[in-house]
Amino acid sequence: MASKGVRGLNEALRSLSLSSQTCREAASHRITPSTFARSMATEAPLPKLTTSVDAEASWRPATTVPLTIFNFPSFEPQRLESWSAKHLHLPLRRDILHLAVVYEGDNTRQGTASTKTRWEVAGSHKKIRPQKGTGRARLGTKQSPMLRGGGKAFGPKPRDFGTKITRKVYDLAWRTALSYRYRRGELLVCQNGMELPLPEEFAALVATGELQEDLQRSFKARWARQVLDANEWGRRNGRSTFITTDYRENLYEALNEVPNYGRALDIEDVDVKDLLETGRLVVEREALKEMIERHQSDLITRVFVANAALPRTPESGQVLVE
Repeated sequence: MASKGVRGLNEALRSLSLSSQTCREAASHRITPSTFARSMATEAPLPKLTTSVDAEASWRPATTVPLTIFNFPSFEPQRLESWSAKHLHLPLRRDILHLAVVYEGDNTRQGTASTKTRWEVAGSHKKIRPQKGTGRARLGTKQSPMLRGGGKAFGPKPRDFGTKITRKVYDLAWRTALSYRYRRGELLVCQNGMELPLPEEFAALVATGELQEDLQRSFKARWARQVLDANEWGRRNGRSTFITTDYRENLYEALNEVPNYGRALDIEDVDVKDLLETGRLVVEREALKEMIERHQSDLITRVFVANAALPRTPESGQVLVE
């Protein structure tokens, strides 16, 4: 029995030595990478990524915009000019336009409303009746705010409703309004000296004194309606605002007779609100130039430039096609 036990023990030890040798051989065996190579059917090529940027093909914003100069009132194009994008192609900023319109409205208010207090109402300040004994309500003077004809309690007094706005923001609002009109095609620029020509027969009748003043006004009104309707600037297409550098007698008098068709303003009477009210703007070229020159304080650099030939502000008005 002892020999059987020893024999079994030897067989067990022999089996353990074989298993340990097999593990060592397995650990020493390495699998080559070619065993797990992907087939061509499942392998996808990697995209070629480039980080270099072509400087010539990069996007650059336009620095100038074209502007057509028309003849008035025939509305025939005369030439094509180049104007700076900082003058006529600014993005729409409703907040800046709102600030400018409110600023102009506040400074337009007169603020002359005034009422009298009880101490400013004329009359004796004697007590109306005794405090007691009459059976009626107690009253003081007849200037009391509770009585008819008395003073006003907490009434309005002359005051200044004007507000303030920075000059650069206000100038930006001007050019933003013009840019808004330009992008919508509602800014029409005409040659200098824009005037409404009248027929020669009418001028002859006026010279001889055969037309009374009422007939002259009615003829100018009818003539203005015909001209505006022919160019689609009249009442059906929205009123038009004409802006000139000086007073034009025929144009101003004719448009005063037909306020539903349009109005004419001198450059000194134009505000930001006027640029946004009507359907379109018909502006003289010189008037547009002057408005932009007055309202470009945010574009003027204060850095000293040694070369005086360099422009300090964006240039506009260069002729492209004539």
